[in-house]
Amino acid sequence: MQNKLQELTDKLYNEGLAKGKQEGEEILAKAKVQAEEIVAKAKAEAAAIVSAANKEAEDLKTKVQGDLKMAASQSVAATKKDIETLVVTKMTAGEVAKALTSAEFVKEVIMAVAKGFNAEEPVDLEVVLPESLKADLEAFVTKELATVLKTNVEASFTKKIAGGFTIGPKDGGYFISFTEETFNALISEYLRPATKKILFG
Repeated sequence: MQNKLQELTDKLYNEGLAKGKQEGEEILAKAKVQAEEIVAKAKAEAAAIVSAANKEAEDLKTKVQGDLKMAASQSVAATKKDIETLVVTKMTAGEVAKALTSAEFVKEVIMAVAKGFNAEEPVDLEVVLPESLKADLEAFVTKELATVLKTNVEASFTKKIAGGFTIGPKDGGYFISFTEETFNALISEYLRPATKKILFG
């Protein structure tokens, strides 16, 4: 009887132990699968973060390179323009200033322009000249020029004009400027392409 009881106890113990061991193994296997899934998910998320960071870094690098290239290009263009302006100004400024403060040269130009205004019919003219040329040009404009054109020519003088003159119909709403600034601008416009080609090819 006691042997049967011992056998039954051993059997129950062994069955419980086997069942517990099986359940333990199942729990362990399940935990292992879950752990692998968590690790795989973490790896995937880490890879996605690294990929996004790499893309962002590449985009930033491309943008910075583009900005630097544009800035460099603009800087080179501005420097070229400054050099071009400096050369053209040096080539023209002195000669233009010298010519437009020469009473004889200004007389010739005024006469040619004034005749253009009076090509079809006489027009009363107004001429504004530099104050520095008043002694040399006042009589020429009001007498000699008026006589040649057979019309009234009024002269005024100002310190605002360094060289050259402005001219236009006395009662008109427009005038033509032949000042140092306008001559420099006009000559520079023609010299710039040639200067640019010589300097930069």
